Amino acid sequence: MTVISKAALASLLIFMTAAANAQVLFTYGGKAVTKNEFLKAYNKNNSDTRPTDQAYHDYLELYIRFKLKVQAALDKKMDTMSNQQAEINSFRAQIIDSYVRDEVSINQLTTEAIVRGKKDIHIAHIFVAAGKYATLEDVKKAQDKINAAYGELQKGQDFGKVAAQYSEDATVSANKGDIGYITSVVLPYELENGIYSTPVNKYTTVLRSKAGFHIFKNLGEREGLGRMKVAQILLAFPPDATEAQKEIIKKRADSIYNALTSGGDFKVLVTKFSNDNISWQAGGEMMEFGVGQYELPFENAAFALTKDSEISKPVLSSFGYHLIKRLSYKPATGDTVNTQMRDDMKQRIVQTDRLEVSQKMLLKKVLLLTGYKKIKVNEQHLFQIADSILDNNRIPVFADVTLKTPLFSFAKKTVTVKDFQAYLETIRNYENMKTGKTRAQILEEFTEVSAFDYYRQHLEEFNKDFKDQLAEFKEGNLLFEVMQRNIWDPASVDSAGLRNFYNAHKDKYWWESSADAIILTVTNQELSEEFRTKMKENYKNWQRYINESAGHLQGDSGRFELSQIPVVGRTNFTEGLITANVKNESDNTVAFSFIVKLYPNREMRGFNDARGFVINDYQAALEEKWIADLKKKYPVKVNEAELKKLPK
Repeated sequence: MTVISKAALASLLIFMTAAANAQVLFTYGGKAVTKNEFLKAYNKNNSDTRPTDQAYHDYLELYIRFKLKVQAALDKKMDTMSNQQAEINSFRAQIIDSYVRDEVSINQLTTEAIVRGKKDIHIAHIFVAAGKYATLEDVKKAQDKINAAYGELQKGQDFGKVAAQYSEDATVSANKGDIGYITSVVLPYELENGIYSTPVNKYTTVLRSKAGFHIFKNLGEREGLGRMKVAQILLAFPPDATEAQKEIIKKRADSIYNALTSGGDFKVLVTKFSNDNISWQAGGEMMEFGVGQYELPFENAAFALTKDSEISKPVLSSFGYHLIKRLSYKPATGDTVNTQMRDDMKQRIVQTDRLEVSQKMLLKKVLLLTGYKKIKVNEQHLFQIADSILDNNRIPVFADVTLKTPLFSFAKKTVTVKDFQAYLETIRNYENMKTGKTRAQILEEFTEVSAFDYYRQHLEEFNKDFKDQLAEFKEGNLLFEVMQRNIWDPASVDSAGLRNFYNAHKDKYWWESSADAIILTVTNQELSEEFRTKMKENYKNWQRYINESAGHLQGDSGRFELSQIPVVGRTNFTEGLITANVKNESDNTVAFSFIVKLYPNREMRGFNDARGFVINDYQAALEEKWIADLKKKYPVKVNEAELKKLPK
């Protein structure tokens, strides 16, 4: 046993206190702000400039003022106001999903998908259905059937023959289970895992998906074809089309192809002929795709196009005839470092069942973080209660399992049978959430839902970045609220105060050389000539011209200093002048002005003309007085030694 003397302990405490204080940049009324907090705020608002001593000092004063104002708002309990609570809750809901993803597992899945995409696999398939509405009895029958098929394969039977005998795939009679090539992120993840881990000419074990049971055979592999983006013109077959009707559609497709090769506009012909209601409105453009997503004839024709804008001859599929135009192509490089490739793949990953896989990976972390503890319970009695709730029957009474019986707990919450009851009452009207599942599986799903709910409700405790972003939003809202209440609104409505401030500072408010003018903005150069002519004829009707312009003309009138009037080069202002057009390069609008009356000499502004400036200056004066009061209420002490250590 190690014994620490009182002197050594005192020295250790002094050292720890000194180390902690060394990180504090300033205090205000007993509140401490660390160097790291200050630097985070500084860097966020000054990312484009190299820091200097003066820049740090200037920003430090701004940050101190910010903290003082927020503290004043907190002291007045503005954070408890209903509007503040509603806004923070709304913002929390907006950002939380991006924080409850497990980025580590998503990145792992992204890398895996990119690597797998370098290889396409030719597969055959045996399928037995057991979907979301299958009962436990249905699932058992499906299992027996797929196991029988697997048994035949193990005896050495031909895969195609076994598929023809057992598979429930609608196309099996035509293809003997051969469904062509697939690549990564085409099939559900659990099926893809089985396929990509199976050698050529071997078959998988029985695999389970939400649709049923599967066995796949790897018929061969090739280098991945990558991803293609195309536009199409689809000439669709009508239902139950006769051979004669199909022949007429083929001739029409040939005619359109000839028109395209003679210079016809693809988008125009899409609008005129295509029957694809999804791509028709986008000029025939389809979503980017890889192999295994469309019928083989369509995919083969698309990937056979060797350059952008190349157009295929008419391609026959079960839907009709397609004319395919290549728009862009991305090869399957397997480059796991390329940022664009990773971003594209990640976007696809989070839109598939792989997000559920990621959530399963995250669940393990969530259970640890939330302090999950399972509590022993008589599951036989619990599941009898569950059956009664799901069937909407009277709940049986047991001495050892009541609605108050705890099932599991988290750090700050215990979940009881009553909570489980509420969950069961929610799902009992949704067949896909209960059919085909054991009561143990339903309890497990309830546990997962409860864990994630608790995790989301307490995310600030587990994720510092989330906590910091919420705090930043909250402080920003409080700053606005307290400024509006203490400065902006009072200054705007204090007529006597504004008038007194103006009288005390009249020398600040002057008109430089100015003019009464009408400043107009037109959507383009050509239209401006029409409105310039109208203004020359009768400038007093300028508002009517705006109302009749269908949004092409906007304008404002008033007294403007000459420096505020848009001009090209040096302009000799005279009354009745229409200034030259000034073009805005960002949107091609043009502005010009009509000079109604000139005031060439410098003049003092009256109160009404100066009111906007007076309000701004009066607000600034009120704010300075308020800041002085806050600094007395919350004394500020800056750690100069730490200030000098800030990185430059």
